[in-house]
Amino acid sequence: MIRRTLLMAAAVMAVAGPALAQEVTAIVGGRVHTGTSVIENGTVVMRDGRIVSVGTGAAPSGARVIDAAGKVVTPGIVAVDSGLGGSEVSSVGNDLSNASNTLSAAFDVSYGLDPWSITLPTARLGGVTRAIVVPNHPGSSGGHYHEEDTAGAGEGGYHTPGLFAGQAAVIHLGQGSDILVRPRVAMVAPFGDAGAGVAGGARGAEFTLFKETMAEVRLYARNRSSYERGGLRDLSLSRADLEALIPVAEGRMPLIVTVHRASDILQVLRLADEENIRVILDGAEEGWMVADQIAAANVPVLLNPLTNLPGNLERRGARMQNAAALHAAGVVVAIKGNEGSNHRARETRYNAGNAVSHGLPHDAAIAAITTNPARIFGMGDRFGTLSAGAEADVVVWSGDPLEPLSQPVAVFVRGQEQPLTARNLLLRDRYRTGGEGAYPPAYGR
Repeated sequence: MIRRTLLMAAAVMAVAGPALAQEVTAIVGGRVHTGTSVIENGTVVMRDGRIVSVGTGAAPSGARVIDAAGKVVTPGIVAVDSGLGGSEVSSVGNDLSNASNTLSAAFDVSYGLDPWSITLPTARLGGVTRAIVVPNHPGSSGGHYHEEDTAGAGEGGYHTPGLFAGQAAVIHLGQGSDILVRPRVAMVAPFGDAGAGVAGGARGAEFTLFKETMAEVRLYARNRSSYERGGLRDLSLSRADLEALIPVAEGRMPLIVTVHRASDILQVLRLADEENIRVILDGAEEGWMVADQIAAANVPVLLNPLTNLPGNLERRGARMQNAAALHAAGVVVAIKGNEGSNHRARETRYNAGNAVSHGLPHDAAIAAITTNPARIFGMGDRFGTLSAGAEADVVVWSGDPLEPLSQPVAVFVRGQEQPLTARNLLLRDRYRTGGEGAYPPAYGR
């Protein structure tokens, strides 16, 4: 009897379950930026967390309809070089920085992510639905830290701080307790002045150290059993770091290289060719000076188009036309937010708008904050685009998303509509009117 009841219940669930789960939502009548094209009076259909179709025409029968007439529909923004979920207030706690004496490359930021971080809803209000979270290091753009506080071994023969900062992760910004999409999507390392400081003070030392490290990683990968028996010569990195660097040495994991001046960029491209590794340039303020070489090497760039002042000698040639020049040369560009794309991640779209005002085509700017970041980190088939089969990260805007006065009127992450509120707005509303509940009962008027 029990067995028959269970079988009947399973049969009912098999019939009714999918019908209950498959709520269809159609966004109709908007100007749809797919990430690769623009559709006027378009229709985006979502079901079960994915995009079913993008085109023109009526909504499917029975679908929930969102009228986007006069509005703009885009993929969700992807924040790159971000600290979202890894740092709340860096001065009192920061899970993006590591000061271990025996751990550098193996540092994995994904284990420190906080899905209840108050930075996530605030970023969502700016249309951000995904982020590439990266560890801090000397010379990076996210957070406040000191070189002596970053990863690397100290007195035992290892370098302080470490040449590698650790491994980046992809997150989504939807509600829920599990925001991790994919860990260990890239290794991170400083070059230029910061990298030279790590290696002893000179750029030549840094590049030599890097090449020696890759040689040791490959030696270890070929002789794991000898290493286990103690039959391999002493290596400069811990076993955890050696294991973490094998995908980099084999060209399976990209290396995010923070670099600024044109001559350093060319040396990084040369190093990548010699070592047969994949690199992503981060910063590249003087990239416009060597744009053709970057394009020929098929290397993408993460940049902030607002950087236009020579804050130091590495950025003498910084200019706001950098993004436009790189794009014109054929470089895949992703535009960053400000201050580590954490508390100011919502400003990513403002930066893209500024790039447009300095020559970057509007469609290219939209791609630089949606499609391109997903492609750069090997997830172009999952998000960053409005296309059939992709996860439904969709934002409906009141107007052009690159205009500061435009605001999201609906945000979907993996098909789930998100609340358009955050702690800052809740505090505003609580104290603005001074009504019931604005103050604790013990407070007098």
